[in-house]
Amino acid sequence: MVNYRYLGNSGLKISEITYGNWLTHGSQVENDVATACVHAALDAGITSFDTADVYANTKAEQVLGDALAGQRRESLEIFTKVYWPTGPGGPNDTGLSRKHIMESIDGSLKRLGTDYVDLYQAHRYDTETPLEETMQAFADVVRQGKALYIGVSEWTADQIRAGAKLASELGVQLISSQPQYSMLWRVIEDEVVPASLESGLSQIVWSPIAQGVLTGKYVPGQPLPAGSRATDENGGARMIERFMRDDVLERVQGLRPVADELGLSMAQLAIAWVLQNDNVAAAIVGASRPEQVAENIKASGIEIPAELMARIDDVLGDIVDRDPAKTAENAPQTRPV
Repeated sequence: MVNYRYLGNSGLKISEITYGNWLTHGSQVENDVATACVHAALDAGITSFDTADVYANTKAEQVLGDALAGQRRESLEIFTKVYWPTGPGGPNDTGLSRKHIMESIDGSLKRLGTDYVDLYQAHRYDTETPLEETMQAFADVVRQGKALYIGVSEWTADQIRAGAKLASELGVQLISSQPQYSMLWRVIEDEVVPASLESGLSQIVWSPIAQGVLTGKYVPGQPLPAGSRATDENGGARMIERFMRDDVLERVQGLRPVADELGLSMAQLAIAWVLQNDNVAAAIVGASRPEQVAENIKASGIEIPAELMARIDDVLGDIVDRDPAKTAENAPQTRPV
């Protein structure tokens, strides 16, 4: 069964393996399979579920809400996000303006079939809306009881500090950051993590297995596995391409002896690795089959000895991306339409 951790400087506990439905629910898998995956997560003790209004253009929230129908609401932690364009793509169907936030939370709650979400997150930083306007709107969402806590995703260290300061002044808690983080992508370690510790946030990380690369299924010189993310022209292939180099794939294969020594699969090793970071509250995992949930959950509670952590670093060497500037470089510079 899964272990639980406090989220940021709050009393909220979440499951350290959190179920996420990006790229799956409402698009890649049928609704009955999605429901089976959610129920497998519940059976394994996962209580935390992450989604966003933009996933499958709102369909993912609907699928998750339907899958969780009938569960005791107080026993769940439901997270969603706002920022990216949704709906028909009108001029105000995007960003972190007060208008878009206030309208989006109502849409998310309706699709999720709940009166409130436990965590409402800014899916990116909006360069075209004053931060004061955004944080005031989030504070009002909390005061209206539509969200219990607020968080951010892929914000820089300076943005986190500024957002946390405004949240504190407004009397609400900014408690989480949701960045990409894995053995291969460590850009948060030098700046975002220290800023988060300073500001009372912890990380809920996405892509802990680097879009599937850290499972070891992609072998240099071999054909891509049929049906894998690297063959998905609807978005998966674009997301994974940064890791699909022979030098990266060769180093990843070198992690197999470490996984074997711990009695873990490669995917379990990758998930367990991110959870060794004390500032990580949870790793988000998705699934296209219920069996994947059962396998991923085995990473919970694993302690990787220091000598094996060092060996992982030695194996991966200089293919690891640690540049903190990548957080800002990968963020939208203008509001998307």
